[in-house]
Parts: sequence; structure tokens; C-alpha cells
Amino acid sequence: MNEPLFKFIAASPTAFHAVEECSRELRAAGFTELYEGEAWELTPGKGYFVTRNGSSIVAFRAVEGAKGYMITASHCDSPSFRIRENSEAVDKHFVRLSVEGYGGMLYSTWLDRPLSVAGRVLVRTEHGIKSRLLDFKEPICVIPNVAIHMNRNANKDMSFNPAIDLQPLYAEATDSRTTFRQRIAERLGVEEKDILSTGLYLYNPAAGFEWGDFISAPRLDDLHCVYSTLRAFIDAGSFKSVPVFAVFDNEEVGSHTKQGAASTFLRDVLSRVGDKLGMDLRTSLPASLMLSCDNAHALHPNHPEYADKANAPVMNGGVVIKYTASQRYATDAVSAAMFTLICEKAGVKTQNYANRPDIPGGSTLGNISNSQVSLNTIDIGLAQLAMHSSYETAGARDTQAMTDCCKTFFESAIAAKGAGEYDII
Repeated sequence: MNEPLFKFIAASPTAFHAVEECSRELRAAGFTELYEGEAWELTPGKGYFVTRNGSSIVAFRAVEGAKGYMITASHCDSPSFRIRENSEAVDKHFVRLSVEGYGGMLYSTWLDRPLSVAGRVLVRTEHGIKSRLLDFKEPICVIPNVAIHMNRNANKDMSFNPAIDLQPLYAEATDSRTTFRQRIAERLGVEEKDILSTGLYLYNPAAGFEWGDFISAPRLDDLHCVYSTLRAFIDAGSFKSVPVFAVFDNEEVGSHTKQGAASTFLRDVLSRVGDKLGMDLRTSLPASLMLSCDNAHALHPNHPEYADKANAPVMNGGVVIKYTASQRYATDAVSAAMFTLICEKAGVKTQNYANRPDIPGGSTLGNISNSQVSLNTIDIGLAQLAMHSSYETAGARDTQAMTDCCKTFFESAIAAKGAGEYDII
């Protein structure tokens, strides 16, 4: 049931690859690519998409007569190790790759696991530069643990020094070895001297598996939501509002980049769409709704004490609505009520998540994107275990639940009638 999800994840080792995979599927579904630096001409009924930085994407359908937007927003970056520009650290015996952590990683899950490398490389051309995607696919390095015989406290409150414990072994230090940069050039079929800069990351190349009631795979946070919303967006039909599929980079490091949720990207696209379809952004946003889709913490089988007893979602329990009084999740009573009605229409169960009051939680992109595009927004996700691990677990039936509710969402519309009254059409 989840094999298409696993294929999508395997094709998306980095944010750059995830956006390329989304673009490929959108093209196959008949969508046309637009470019930010060019004028746009839209044909009613047609679908379009635009990317920024090669790592964020916004797609939409040009719906004539629409009054608002129905938007899903998720993120395609995952915690990992970024490889530094001077990538090799060589000593007498070994070559290590020089890396630093990206996002809030669960360090222990990256050790003793064969890792691959993917990302983008900027190469010299006759007239300037070109971005090339790179994916070695096969394992090329490992971060080795220290044996229990040498570190007797390894199973007792282990901590890691990223500059010492988390640098991956790449090769033996021999004069005849192929350097990492040479290997990149060979893989891309370019001259090493023409490599100008890189944006490369370690990733777990292990396949995803469905086992009984559960699935396990790398990067479920947040490719699980990216995939589900993409499928819903492509499969939806009979639109009353403009459906918008948005995926942002850099959520794991705060979203404050030119391609993050705090950027102008979504607002720029909505403004340009509105200009062509006769929709004033100031009047269309009150008739709009955004689903900020990012996975949620499931009740842990070994540590139920970490959950709030009254708001602890379970895997395969349906789509999770996320709440926090601090508004680090954007959900409020209005957006929750709207989404609940849409899920009822779709026949999809919902459940609630809130942090235990004495355990601070994380945040996501919903309230951040609202700083640029202010509209009713709800934070939702799918319940999973081991968030920010190199290999995560979720419910096998929840992929379809998210897809079904988002398909109904894209086919719906909001009519703002004033004084807190809304029609869900």
C-alpha cells in the first residue's frame, strides 16, 4: 500500500531532489513550469508550478471565478549532516569527511549505518554556471561508534561531540586514492576544476518497509506529508477555489531563508496568480484556508509519560490536529472547526496533539508563513515515532487518510460571511 511513498522517499534524498521529484510528477500530470523571472500567462483550467532555489516549489491550478485559495504547505528538508566545502580531513591513516549538523538531529541513529551523499553541485559552463543534482545512491561513508570495551559508559547517558564523534570515515589515506572532489567530478562527468561550489548532505539510503500495521523509512518527517499532499493535489478535481500545493525548504533550521516559509515566495506566487485571475489578495485571503502539514509525535510505546494524557495521538488513528497555547502551531478554534468539517466530509478520522505542559515542543511552518501571508491556518500531520531519527516509524494506514482528507480539502471552498461565520462549500 505504501510502495509509492517509499519510491518517492528514495528519489528524494535532499530537498533539491524532492522538488525535482515533485516537478517530475507534476509535469507528468500535465502541469506547466513557470519561472519567477518571466511574465506569466495563465489559461483557466490549467495547472502550473514554479520553484525557488531548486529546493522549494509552489503549484496551483488556474480556477476561473474562484474567490479564495485552498493551500497545503509542507517541508522537504530533513535533519542531516552537511558536507563542508573543504570536505576532506586527512590524517596518517584515514580520510574523514568534514561535516556539521543541519537541524535537530537524533545523533545516535546515524552511527554504524552505511551512509550515502546527495545534493547539488554548481559547475562552470561556457557562459556562467549550472546547477547539477548529485546522488551517489550507494553507501560511501560511515560514522563509526566506539566499542563498548573502550567506552564502558556508552549505554549510560551518552553524549556526542560533533567535531570528534560524528565525523564520517570516507577512505584510507593512500597516495593512490580518488579524492572526494574527484569522485564528484567523475559522477557528474565534468572536470574537477569546473566544480565551483557544492551543497551536499549525508543521507540514509536504506529502503522503506511496510511491516504489519506500520511503516519505517528515512525522512518520514516531512516527506510523508509532501507525498500525501502531492497525490491529493494531482488527483483532486472540480475546484471551487484555487488549489495550491506548497513545499518549503529550511524548516528544520527556522525557515528564514529566501526559499523558506518566512520568505516572500508564497505571497509572490499568490499575488501573481490573483493578478491574472482577477483576485485581490486582500479580499481572497479571508476566503482561504491553509493546512500546515508536518508530522506529529505519536504516543510512544515505551515512554507514554512523555505525552499529554488527554492529547496523545496514536499511529493509524487518523490525521493529527496540533495545538499549543504559544501559537507555535497556528491552529485556532476557527481553523480547527473548518478542518474538522472537511475531514467529516472526507470520512477521515482526526485526533488531537498537544505537548505535555511541562515539556516544551517544537514548531513548524504554519505560523511562520503567516507572517507573509495571513490567513486561517491549521497545523496538522501524521503520528510518528522517533522524529528526527535517521529511520522513522509511522502508521501504514495514515498515508491514505492524509491523502483522502487533502483531496477533499482541495475540492472545497471557504465563504467568509463575517462575524465569525463561514460556509464550507
